[in-house]
Order: sequence, then structure tokens, then C-alpha cells
Amino acid sequence: MTATKETFFKPAKMSAQEKAAQTDATARDILAAEVQAREKKTERLRALRMAQPVESQPTKAAKSRTRKAVAQHS
Repeated sequence: MTATKETFFKPAKMSAQEKAAQTDATARDILAAEVQAREKKTERLRALRMAQPVESQPTKAAKSRTRKAVAQHS
């Protein structure tokens, strides 16, 4: 069989099941890559946080929320 332009570049028709399987596999690969990148970033940030010197955290004063009185109009 000679490799011609028509036979070499002509994609075969895929069944719906094959398309779904290919899409599923591609999506799973993308998700796995995202999970791996997120875990790598988390580990890097955790290592940086642990390397920082421990300082006493100043406590923040709780904000008091005041409620304005609503004037009643008669």
C-alpha cells in the first residue's frame, strides 16, 4: 500500500463511543496534570512557610459593628 496524501491524511471516522473514550482520556490527563501542578505548588508554598521564622502573631481587635438607628417617618 502506497502512502498517498489521501490515505495518509484522511482521518478514519470514529464511532461515538471511541470519541467519548478519547475525550474522557484527554480530560482525565488534563485533570491529572492540574492536580500534580497544584500539589507541587502546595508543597513549595508549605516549604517556604515552614522556612519563615516563627513570630508571635499580633491579635487583631475585633471590629465592632454598630447599627445605625433607623428614623421612623410618620
